[in-house]
Amino acid sequence: MKSKFFHPLMFNNITENDKKILSKFILKSDFFTASRKVKEFEKLWSKWLGVKYSVFVNSGSSANYLTLAAIKILYGKGEIIVPPLTWNSDIVSVIKNGFKPVFVDINLNNLSMNIDQVLKSINNKTKAVFITHAQGFNGLNEKLLKTLNKKKILLIEDVCESHGATFRKKKLGSFGKVSNFSFYYAHHMSTIEGGMISTNDKKIYELTKMLRGHGLLRESGNVKMENKLKKKYKKLSPNFIFMHAGHNMRSNEIQAVLGINQLKRLNINNKKRIRNFNIFLSLLDEKKYFVKYDTKGNSNYAFPLILKSDSIKQRNLFEKALTKHGIEFRRGNAGGGNQMRQPYLKSIIKKINFSNYQNVEKVHNFGYYIGNSPYLEKKKIIEIVKILNNIDCI
Repeated sequence: MKSKFFHPLMFNNITENDKKILSKFILKSDFFTASRKVKEFEKLWSKWLGVKYSVFVNSGSSANYLTLAAIKILYGKGEIIVPPLTWNSDIVSVIKNGFKPVFVDINLNNLSMNIDQVLKSINNKTKAVFITHAQGFNGLNEKLLKTLNKKKILLIEDVCESHGATFRKKKLGSFGKVSNFSFYYAHHMSTIEGGMISTNDKKIYELTKMLRGHGLLRESGNVKMENKLKKKYKKLSPNFIFMHAGHNMRSNEIQAVLGINQLKRLNINNKKRIRNFNIFLSLLDEKKYFVKYDTKGNSNYAFPLILKSDSIKQRNLFEKALTKHGIEFRRGNAGGGNQMRQPYLKSIIKKINFSNYQNVEKVHNFGYYIGNSPYLEKKKIIEIVKILNNIDCI
């Protein structure tokens, strides 16, 4: 018998107020491709994050790809240290831009890379560390930042799942050479689809703008550079000088209008999500579930769940119980678990000793996330945890 109780994995972030704002804009405007509203959203986002520049693109995946493309152009190819627990676009962007991914295991307490293993993996081929701040947790520490600064190795931050999370009371995404965000339907805020590249580096800013717009020189925004190169390529039409092999990864005015409106309530919604997570974690049965997360500066858009049991049989029974009780879930965390087990990497990584990646294997086989919404009431959180605690999964 199907349960009357239902808890969805994803919640619609688009409110009636958002729809009214969008409708008003659409009725009044006759220009919808990237223009003034996109620039306004980029400036507001930069101010909110605490960086100089931001570039609004059509997805978090595009933000990943353009970031790695810019790094390749400016710094050349090499190795990039990556986590096996991330969305596949992080790894695909590394590979497609000609870098070699070097995987290190994660920590269970923040679902991010083990920093000691990161530091051991650094060599003279290392170009960057591409860290994923997974599920609203901070993945940074002082040791990593000091070492990368000393060795002049780039830090790239994937903050797609952690808008507003902090380290040293400073927002994640403002520490690295460049950072990426996603505004997908289920994330902290939504522009329907969309992503952002943020940086304090003017060269990366201008380059990613060009790469976003087919590689066109005119997209850079640097008038002095544009005039100089127009003279160099005087046989070309000045409006159609393709400096780089770029793509069309632009966003549009409609997405920007939605982003501007959603940004107004992002801080408030983050506080509600943090409150929800703290209630959830405080009630969870620590005999059945891992509860020792590092919650300092967190901003969780979902409830992570890791079974203490290593029994596949118990896991399968657990999943059947969740389905029976109407609780939607995703096993392996947000990105489908250990990326090294995915088919697209089979031709790239020939031999893997999975015993070296015990924590990501634990999450891959026995880790989950379930939905957390700012509109979720305490009563329902208590009911969810009651169901979880009553499931036999030891």
